[in-house]
Amino acid sequence: MAGRKVRDRTEAEAALAAMAATGTTLARWARAHGLDGRSLNLWRLNLERRGRSHVSSYPDLRLVELVAESAPTPTYRVHAGSFTVEVADPFDEDVLRRLLRVVSSC
Repeated sequence: MAGRKVRDRTEAEAALAAMAATGTTLARWARAHGLDGRSLNLWRLNLERRGRSHVSSYPDLRLVELVAESAPTPTYRVHAGSFTVEVADPFDEDVLRRLLRVVSSC
């Protein structure tokens, strides 16, 4: 399970220094200290890039973590008279049958 994200530059610098002193991998050190390894690694990259001359001329430049969203769940609409029933996939066919029976009896 991933740990918590690194809060700020100060915490990142302290964590990276402590990790370097142990000689262990970033992932192992982060896990042992309850930090998200991806977050700490992004801070490492960000801090390294800030130290380079072509990047340091852009002090507001920073990396951000992008998280992919899952695809929308398909939905189905069934019209019965003046009623509409909408279900998301996957759905329970028995529940849908019972629901349509109730709607058709109205």
